[in-house]
Amino acid sequence: MLPRHNVSNGYPRQKSKFLKNTYFTGSQRYQPKTSPAALRQKKILVLKILSLIFGLVIIALFVWPKTLTFPALSFGLMTSQELQLGNVKYYDLSNVQGTARGWERNERILLCAPLRDAESHLLMFFNNLRNLTYPHHLIDLAFLVSDSKDKTLDRLVQFTEELQADEDPNQPFGEISIIEKDFGQKVNQDVESRHGFAAQASRRKLMAQARNWLLSASLRPIHSWVYWRDVDVETAPFTILEDLMRHNKDIIVPNVWRPLPDWLGGEQPYDLNSWQESETALALADTLDENAVIVEGYAEYATWRPHLAYLRDPYGDPDMEMEIDGVGGVSILAKANVFRSGVHFPAFSFEKHAETEGFGKMAKRMKFSVFGLPHYTIWHMYEPTVDDVRHMKELEQERLAREKEQKEKVIRMKKIKETFADPNPQWEKDKNSIQDIAEKEKAKKLKNEELAKSGTTVKEPTNFDSKKTEKENKSIKDPVQGKTADIHQEQKLQA
Repeated sequence: MLPRHNVSNGYPRQKSKFLKNTYFTGSQRYQPKTSPAALRQKKILVLKILSLIFGLVIIALFVWPKTLTFPALSFGLMTSQELQLGNVKYYDLSNVQGTARGWERNERILLCAPLRDAESHLLMFFNNLRNLTYPHHLIDLAFLVSDSKDKTLDRLVQFTEELQADEDPNQPFGEISIIEKDFGQKVNQDVESRHGFAAQASRRKLMAQARNWLLSASLRPIHSWVYWRDVDVETAPFTILEDLMRHNKDIIVPNVWRPLPDWLGGEQPYDLNSWQESETALALADTLDENAVIVEGYAEYATWRPHLAYLRDPYGDPDMEMEIDGVGGVSILAKANVFRSGVHFPAFSFEKHAETEGFGKMAKRMKFSVFGLPHYTIWHMYEPTVDDVRHMKELEQERLAREKEQKEKVIRMKKIKETFADPNPQWEKDKNSIQDIAEKEKAKKLKNEELAKSGTTVKEPTNFDSKKTEKENKSIKDPVQGKTADIHQEQKLQA
């Protein structure tokens, strides 16, 4: 007889008809599931290892917060730099307000320079940078290269590397940022195109965009001042940053002139964008379209504004201040808080102005102080116009013609002098000889007369003596005619 249960646990080998029921709950379903001891030990070991790794990570976060990365967690979707864990940085902007003696308080300056086809000006620009007396390590440089067709970017990289590698520890600057962004500027860089009236509105708006891009990409919470500087400034005081900063104004600009050739007057006001508002200009603005842009220095817009440039006195006080409404962009020193407050360079018509002039208008609207120094002058380089170049060529041709004529005149006079020698020296000699002979003859005659009176016979000259005297007289030549003079007959006439 077979046993009732085929397995040792008391359950049949095969399922019964009761187990086929879905809702059947047999006691075997609640039997404990045993785990081997080795499996439990393995799990404990894994937990210990994970705990150790987690502890090391926490410690590393406090010891190396800036350099710790987890590239293994990115799974190829993020780079190690994107996954970098940095510490939280705290900035107290009340410490970067900008003061009158910022160099003593270690206030940092952001120097911004927009560049376009500026390859030929970079050497001069970097020489001027090297001469700045404000501590270089407190100046951060920011460049924007846009719409350039020459090698501006390559030369810029070269000069910045040389500057930062200078052996003089006082020469290297702080941080240097080079930004490249094109804005579709189609106006050429020659003088006629850049300063032509027709291109001013569109050109100013694109320049405003470039300035805003450069500023927003480079301004940091550590900066107290922002200094805008054109690359083609030829001469400026080495202490310009300290000189402007001493006035402790929100925005301040110097006077900008340019040298000219002597035939053009020697010098001329250059930046006419720094001015005070006038009633005539306000009335003119009311008559223009809302998108119109008023630009100074053109007959099309007669504003009758007092310009900072025309008020210059070479012997005036360089610290004299003048409150202005429009601002020129050649050289601007502004407190960084002006830009943090929302003032920018409008790339649209703001109160009928754009770019730097609109910047001045916007700053005045927001109650910031805007000043200029009429007697503190920097010099923009001279760029001849097409008419200037044509006139200079004409002057050069006239100069060469005068030099040629002068050389020909010198050669001609030399030939005349060689052909017709000066007769004066020889004539003086002949004159003296004639006078000597006449004196001798006169003395001889007087002597003969005295002897005749005393009864002494005078010996007449022999034929030999007469011929000898005649021969000596004939040896004297007339220097003017080049012939032999008959001195003997002249002696007889004088006697």
